[in-house]
Amino acid sequence: MELKTGLYIDGKWVTGDGTLNVIDPSTGEVIAAVSTAGDAECDAAITAAHNAFPEWAKTAPRYRAEILRKAFELMVAEADHLATLISRENGKVFSDARGEVMYAAEFFRWFSEEAVRTPGDFRKSPSGDKRILVTHQPIGVSLLITPWNFPAGMATRKIGPAIAAGCTMVLKPAGETPLTALAIVDILERAGVPKGVVNVILPSKTGPMISKMLHDPRVRNLSFTGSTEVGRVLLKECADLVIRTSMELGGNAPFVVLDDANIDEAIKGVMLAKMRNGGAACTAANRIFVARAIADEFTEKFTAAMAGMKMANGLTEGAQLGASVSMKERNKIAELVDASVAAGAKVHTGGKTPDGAGAFYPPTVMTVDKSNPILQSEVFGPVAPIIRFDTDEEAIKLANDTPFGLISYVYSQDLTRAIRTAEALEAGMVAINRGMISDPAAPFGGVKQSGLGREGGFDGIHEYLETKFIGVEI
Repeated sequence: MELKTGLYIDGKWVTGDGTLNVIDPSTGEVIAAVSTAGDAECDAAITAAHNAFPEWAKTAPRYRAEILRKAFELMVAEADHLATLISRENGKVFSDARGEVMYAAEFFRWFSEEAVRTPGDFRKSPSGDKRILVTHQPIGVSLLITPWNFPAGMATRKIGPAIAAGCTMVLKPAGETPLTALAIVDILERAGVPKGVVNVILPSKTGPMISKMLHDPRVRNLSFTGSTEVGRVLLKECADLVIRTSMELGGNAPFVVLDDANIDEAIKGVMLAKMRNGGAACTAANRIFVARAIADEFTEKFTAAMAGMKMANGLTEGAQLGASVSMKERNKIAELVDASVAAGAKVHTGGKTPDGAGAFYPPTVMTVDKSNPILQSEVFGPVAPIIRFDTDEEAIKLANDTPFGLISYVYSQDLTRAIRTAEALEAGMVAINRGMISDPAAPFGGVKQSGLGREGGFDGIHEYLETKFIGVEI
């Protein structure tokens, strides 16, 4: 694969109003300089998507499905190349990066299948005076905004259903990790996506240019993954033209270990839930609630597992924890830990910023009380605060004490007890005796301030479809 560094507009790779350096956070070296978009390029991308929409919306679902299937096959064939690229620009270890590529590719395969299975409805009205016909039509030009932590997975999770639905789109990837998005669009081009259907821009002035795009009447849909703070701003921007939105926002996931849990299995689960992607995930277990009766054993075993992890450049053989995406993000993690320690946290391992180059922070386990300030923050890194509880009711109350509600985790050997706890937790997703449940075939999304709508599963394509009712006289 050729490394792409330009903007992709109307089926052409073009330059913009400047360049942005993409940095390897493990070394601080510049990987490449990518083109940035000014007002003219942003407008050109919307124009291209707008002009391509009428014909693309009329294409046969099978045609769109075959393009997605071909893109899936290309991603799988080029998985090692993509994983290396992700590791270099994001900092995560190669095993995590390759896992992300395979997960990302599955969205193309899943939505290649969903493209031909969008249901409708035809029935007699209760009054008997007409037939009720319900169909679905693509909503139109969609603006897709993705974050840096899963540069492949977040892109395909939006592009896949948009293509399947018959929408055209403008993708805006994160400035820290644009190379992965550009590589995926290169794959889509080779898979046969017509010009104008997919466009990629990297605005040189992100806020003002995104605002201008959201006030363009040709843009009808926004799909955003990122922080709740930015999500609130975008919701206000979308209100002016009543643009439909789907939002996958922040999380602060509780990991609840009840007193009858299999401790060894819970350790395996929390290592996956906390340390996948180096902790830089909205699904990461950020608050570890452990029943007091088993807390000492759990803490000892968890600390040993975290302390034994190998931290190194993501492309180093055997590396289990790579760098944060930037020095800025690494320093945020360090500041949160320092504030937590100042408030009384006891550090069992880690907790100190290492010397030397690279945006590294070590695996960290702390015991904190329920008032510690770190529990109110979404720590996007390898930091695990443990809180002890006495009753199931207390654990549920503490777990729900957050404005977020993306995912929760529960460990118990009593399935009835686990399901009862899961139903009481305020979250869009709950994992029982598992450290990961994300699946392209399942609806992904949260409640409260963790977002609106769902991605993946049967629900995902409907974020790009309008429901139309037609009353037929018969």
